Amino acid sequence: MVKANRHISEYQSGEKCKDIQNLFAKTIEEKQCHTMNTEEFRKYGKQMIDYICEYGQTIDERDVAPTVDPGFLRKLLPEEAPQKGEDFKRMLDDVETKIMPNMVHWNHPRFFAYFPAGNSYPSILGDMLSSAIGSIGFSWASSPAATELETIVLDWYAKALDLPCFFRSDAKGSKGGGVLQGSASECALVCMMAARARAIKELKGNHHDVHDSVYLPQLVAYSSKEAHSSIEKAAKMAIVKLRALDTDCRGVFRGDTLRQAIQEDLAQGLTPCFVVATVGTTSACVFDNLVEIGQVCREVRSIWFHVDGAYAGNSFILPEMRRFKEGLEYADSFNTNPNKLLLTNFDCSAMWVKDVKLLTTALAVDPLYLQHEHSSAIDYRHYGIPLSRRFRALKLWFVFRSYGIVGLQKYIRNHIALAKRFETLVNSDDRFEVRNDVNLGLVCFRLKQQDRINRDLLARINQSGKFHMTPAMVRGKYIIRFCVTYEHATEEHIDYAWEEIKNYAEETLAAECPEEVQEQALPATKKPPKKLTRSMSTRFSFTRSVSREIFERQNSRSQLTDGCTPIVIVDTDDILESLQRASRMNGERSSNDTYDTDSTEEASN
Repeated sequence: MVKANRHISEYQSGEKCKDIQNLFAKTIEEKQCHTMNTEEFRKYGKQMIDYICEYGQTIDERDVAPTVDPGFLRKLLPEEAPQKGEDFKRMLDDVETKIMPNMVHWNHPRFFAYFPAGNSYPSILGDMLSSAIGSIGFSWASSPAATELETIVLDWYAKALDLPCFFRSDAKGSKGGGVLQGSASECALVCMMAARARAIKELKGNHHDVHDSVYLPQLVAYSSKEAHSSIEKAAKMAIVKLRALDTDCRGVFRGDTLRQAIQEDLAQGLTPCFVVATVGTTSACVFDNLVEIGQVCREVRSIWFHVDGAYAGNSFILPEMRRFKEGLEYADSFNTNPNKLLLTNFDCSAMWVKDVKLLTTALAVDPLYLQHEHSSAIDYRHYGIPLSRRFRALKLWFVFRSYGIVGLQKYIRNHIALAKRFETLVNSDDRFEVRNDVNLGLVCFRLKQQDRINRDLLARINQSGKFHMTPAMVRGKYIIRFCVTYEHATEEHIDYAWEEIKNYAEETLAAECPEEVQEQALPATKKPPKKLTRSMSTRFSFTRSVSREIFERQNSRSQLTDGCTPIVIVDTDDILESLQRASRMNGERSSNDTYDTDSTEEASN
């Protein structure tokens, strides 16, 4: 009996030891899977703020853009997510070594591409707090303060831009109001859907049993060929035919052109339902003639007139820029992006409509579980595509309060002054020309040479990693877009960029005409520049070579610009010419010549 009890005791002791071991292992596993607590967040949050500040202060020491190939990051990261939680320091180290070197730094002082990616410390702090609150503000009931702050900030914004009173919710007798969308693309889509709904309602009359889709083939929308591609995408999504119309010699969308197109469609029994004009086009920052277009729209009851001011609309905060908004009183809707020119980080696009009911009627879906007793309150879920909405108004509120109207005006005026300075520098060199009217922060310039040479110039600029610029086609010519984007940009930044551009231009021209370089008797230690390979030229000049057949097929569509899609060019004639030139040059060179003899390099487009 005693022996049996001893065996039982030993068994229990062994089981207890196993339990302790299991408990210890479980404790270690829980520690490894431990989520960040408040004190750790406080510690790491301060580290992250320090990292962000250091990034901003030393950003000019980084290359503006990387030269990596697609798929590079997969080689640097594990194939699967970690099973156990990792230390935050390791994450931050990976950000610095794997992510940051391979980012395009949009807030770099030598980033002159696209349009500004608005950002500022007040905006970042507002976004941080918004993320911490985690509000899903689809209705007033779900987040009263978020809803009401958005309404108030958009009324502030409308007053700052001197928009027509009917766009403000606080104006006496107004039926309108504003809303923050994710992007100008969303603004275009929801306004076109509202226009479509209104037009179909008129066409239906009392035939309520007829489905809306029956009337879709009858609807027509209009834009200029310089409008943003988001208009084309909106038309596809709304299943509305879009006519992209020609502009005048300065790239301006005019009333007579629109009137003629509308009259042609009315004669065919079609229904014009939507017209979009642009203030600050993507390619060259051209301002359409709102007065002429607005007056034409007023003549046709079924037309909704939308004005897209994604970039330049913010400039109306300056009294001297408000001449470009004359005619906005004819508009049914207007949008502009504070995340482009008002120091507010993406995403944040402000949109105003003249009659909110027309918008919400087209978009409202009101299931029982979302209904509440405050029927007079605004529910922003009816103003756009998503149900769930971020608390975007907070960061915009922080920006307005931190800078004030005067501070924001000073920032935009500085961009205009620097762009005018760059324009003067370009015009002072007979080799170059400016191809747009410089009214804001964008200068479109080029060498007075073939497009192919300008593409090579841009490729050299971008390949260096020291600068980043993008191209466009302006009045039939390939140009380089130089846009002032940096918040703290100075004359020194502009002057340095111009000196380097001239150096790259000299390299480009020397590579194009190597015989002339040889005649200049360069120092023995300095070799004449090589011509870029064809692949490097197309990659860094944001172009894509296609056959003439494909080119013509593509251009049979509207093909509105988005500022980021590569410019399609015909390669056949240029390649043949380049190959012939390469053949002549190769025959003249000695076997130890320093120039490349690869025909694909000489056939650069």
